[in-house]
Amino acid sequence: MKLQLTHLRLLVSNYKETFLFYRDLLGLKVDWGDEETGYAEFNTGSIQLAVFKKEFMAQVIPSINQPSSFASQDKTSLIFAVDNVDEVYQRLKDHNGILMAPPTDRPDWGIRTAHFRDPDGNLIEIYTNLGILS
Repeated sequence: MKLQLTHLRLLVSNYKETFLFYRDLLGLKVDWGDEETGYAEFNTGSIQLAVFKKEFMAQVIPSINQPSSFASQDKTSLIFAVDNVDEVYQRLKDHNGILMAPPTDRPDWGIRTAHFRDPDGNLIEIYTNLGILS
């Protein structure tokens, strides 16, 4: 049996704002859907990033017996390689993005990172290699 990861799907409360964030602010190419469809797929170069209205998924998998949401540490993070962390971070700042951590060199990791959230609260890391690890 072969499993191949093809999509990461974010189940979001604010579909339109989240769609526009990934399309317009992060500049991901839309492979399917638009700001009104409730589902869209973005081309990331290796796997598809999809956003899907939570209500639509609830029609398929009812969550009656699931625990209610509560504040906790993040359980996932989307990680994107970029050419220039500082430029992307400044673009997010200029557009009132939800900034979490400014561009920071992380020599132990061999990368420069910055962290922010999409409109639905999903944690995102952007990074570029520092060229110090082999």
